[in-house]
Amino acid sequence: MSTYVLQKEDVAPLIEGLAILGTGGGGSPRWGQAILEKELAEGREIRIIEPQDVPDDALIVSGGIMGSVKTLEEMSIEKLLQKWDQRFELVEAARVMESFLGRKIDYFIPFEVGGLNTPVVMAAAARMGLQTVDGDALGRSAPETHMTSFLGHGVSLTPMPLVDACGNAIVVAEQVNPVFADEIGRWMITRGGGMGANNHYPMSGAVLKRAAVPNTVSLALLIGRKLMAAREKGEDPVAAVAATVKALPLFKGEISAIEGEDKGGFYITNVALSGMDEFSGREARMVIKNETMALWIDGVLRAVFPDLVCMLDPQSGAGIMSVDLVKGKKLCLLGMPCHPRLREGLQNPAVAEAFGGGRYGHPEITYVPLEELNA
Repeated sequence: MSTYVLQKEDVAPLIEGLAILGTGGGGSPRWGQAILEKELAEGREIRIIEPQDVPDDALIVSGGIMGSVKTLEEMSIEKLLQKWDQRFELVEAARVMESFLGRKIDYFIPFEVGGLNTPVVMAAAARMGLQTVDGDALGRSAPETHMTSFLGHGVSLTPMPLVDACGNAIVVAEQVNPVFADEIGRWMITRGGGMGANNHYPMSGAVLKRAAVPNTVSLALLIGRKLMAAREKGEDPVAAVAATVKALPLFKGEISAIEGEDKGGFYITNVALSGMDEFSGREARMVIKNETMALWIDGVLRAVFPDLVCMLDPQSGAGIMSVDLVKGKKLCLLGMPCHPRLREGLQNPAVAEAFGGGRYGHPEITYVPLEELNA
């Protein structure tokens, strides 16, 4: 059985890679780094296992923090970590899941790759003495709990225990509409301290092997290492990232207009960019729902969720969070096709609706692969 134990020197590159794959969301990388550093400093082991090495009869769950990026950014990481020493909602939600199912959890898998939301799952696993699967449900971050490869491969989101910051706990046992449980969670946390945690997508190891997007934690670590090496050598860090993941350079520009609002537990932003360098004289527009959802260049659609539009700083190559977007900020946009398992899932009409443009204010948009939009 192949297991990798995360080392102190892995934290910085892992966070760099997670921030890039997070496509603007996935939580604060600064927070994620503080969480991992605390776990390692206190002697807990963060063990990462290959998906193919998970026993077929094992019980795997996902989960994470629920709350808008804005809400989290307004809090203190130091205060939150102190609070978690007394009461860690993510572990509490996992215990509720174990009680509901009548058996112990064997492994955690991140819901998404992101600067905070991957480390927080690793921390919960470490505190429960469990391993984290090297993979996730997206290969990126996404704003809603039903937006996963799991859903597309027949894994039920429910039962989904929910625990809020005030101590309330409920279990969504079943759902008919694929967005119901997520909407219940958003309703709950907006009335329960602005944040909370959930546990969801219970599955066997056999199902995991066909439903998860594999090896995304190790991919994030590789991206971070390549990025940091390019900086040290004085090479172009954006080019290093693009080469590592075979990304398509979509646009480089400066934000000319931005408007956003925190609404229903999400931070929704419309961004306009004026082109720079080889994109001089051109314009781009993005819609962001915590993460990048769609991109137009010169009025033509060029990328649609769940394909990735990664926002990088042109100088450092660092992933940029959606809450840090301001007028005048310069961005490099890299496009990456999502994993085939997501595209397979989109063939299901219910999954296509759960991922669809109507979820971010553009019901006229249907998914078209990145390669076709940029042929």
